[in-house]
Parts: sequence; C-alpha cells; structure tokens
Amino acid sequence: MKTLNTLIILFVTSTAVAVPPPKDIDLDRILDAIQKVETGGCKDPSLAVGDNGKAIGSLQIHYPYWKDATDFDPSIGGKYSDCTDEAYARKIAIAYFTRYSPNWEIETLAGIHNGGTKGHLRKATVKYRAKVAKIYAADAR
Repeated sequence: MKTLNTLIILFVTSTAVAVPPPKDIDLDRILDAIQKVETGGCKDPSLAVGDNGKAIGSLQIHYPYWKDATDFDPSIGGKYSDCTDEAYARKIAIAYFTRYSPNWEIETLAGIHNGGTKGHLRKATVKYRAKVAKIYAADAR
C-alpha cells in the first residue's frame, strides 16, 4: 500500500496541469512581444533560424518544444518545419503554454518560452522575461 501511495504522489506531482488561456487575454499582443525579442532585427521573421540552426521561425521554436506541443494537442498536426509559418508557430506556443504555464502572465509565459517547462523559475531567463515584458507594456493596444 505504501508503494501505491508513493506512486500516486509521484504521478500527481509530475503531471503538469493544463491551464487554458483566459478569454480576455490578448494572445496576439503577448506573442508579438515574444516575437520581437526572438527575431527583432529580421526582415522576414518567418525565415529566422537561431541557436545554430536549432530554432526556426518567428518564435524561434526548437524541435522538443514543437514535439511537446503537438503531443499535448495532436489536433494541431503538421510537421516541425511548419514552425516557419507564423500562424502555425503561434498555435504551437499556445499549446505549449497551456500545457506548462501555471498562469498567463507575460513574464511567466516569456520565461517558459525561453527556458523550457520551468523557465519562469530560472534565473537564466530573468533578463529575457524583463525584455519581453517591457515590449509588451510599450504596446498598449
């Protein structure tokens, strides 16, 4: 019985809770801010390739990020190379955020986008989060 309880606790604590975006959130504004940081100087952000070829498209999505998102929401379909399409890349990011973000605050999402599933908790993403938040705040629609 003790082993069963331990397994249940491990499963519950290791399973991410999906938090869909609130209806009143401006996802385009959030993703625009992330895109500006990721590909700010690129004339055509959809053609951007970063991290020595490991990240593609306007949101600089890596293969494991894409795989995580499509495993979570198979209805997205497509293939990794489709991340060069901005609309498709945004669907991938939203699925990834829904899977891993505990909330829809700009700095949390930016941290997860940049630093992985627990990126919002990592010191390594502090400057990135602040940069995205600054662009987000300046774009008051």
